[in-house]
Formats: sequence, structure tokens, C-alpha cells
Amino acid sequence: MAFSTGSGKGPMSEINVTPLVDVMLVLLIIFMLTAPIVTHDVKIDLPQPTNNPPPDTDHLDPISLRIDASGALYWNDVPVDENGMRAQMAVIAQQTNQPEIQINADDVVAYEYVARALADAKSYGLTKIGFTEQ
Repeated sequence: MAFSTGSGKGPMSEINVTPLVDVMLVLLIIFMLTAPIVTHDVKIDLPQPTNNPPPDTDHLDPISLRIDASGALYWNDVPVDENGMRAQMAVIAQQTNQPEIQINADDVVAYEYVARALADAKSYGLTKIGFTEQ
């Protein structure tokens, strides 16, 4: 392929390599910046496989904690006050295999009652907490 000089007197025999050198320098800089990142090791602590099956928690029935619109508490459909609920949570907290507490709050209940129940469960160390619908 021939290039003309613009004067029209024949083909140009020289190629301007400046754009090629610019592109190559940019690629070299990109390579120099990304190469250390690619070879950098990231330490991740992955769980190790064990032959022990997970503990069988299917035999534990979940505990229902219902909060109605007025803020009244029902522990497994038995009316309790806040002190009674805390006493029940303290008993569950001492068990090694804790059942799940399923909180069922009415649609119009103030969030304050639900927040109190969650805070009490957290203060006793209960971790298996779920929410159910009516």
C-alpha cells in the first residue's frame, strides 16, 4: 500500500511510527501496573470438610411468640407478660440445642414491642429467631 505526501509526486516510502510507539508505551504501562495485582496472593480461610454430620435439630419444635395489636405476648399461644417471656427465654438460653423462636407480630403492632422482644432474645444469647405470618 502506498502513501502519498500530498504533493502528488509519487508514493511516500516512509511510515510514521510515532502513533505505534505511543500505543505500545500505553500497553506496556498497563501491563506493568496489572501484573503485580494478578500475582498477588489473597489469603482466605475456607472451611475444612468434616465427616461429622450436622446436629439433628429436627426433633425440636419451634416456639411461637405472638404479639397482637395491643402488644400482648403469647408464648406458644399461652398469654404471658414480659417477665414471663424473659423467664422462658432464660430457660431456653441454658439449653445446648436451642429451638427456633418464631415471632408472629400483628400487622398493626407498634415496632417497639417487636424490638423489645428481639432485644430480650439477643440479651439472653438466643440466635435462632425467625418471623412468620399469621
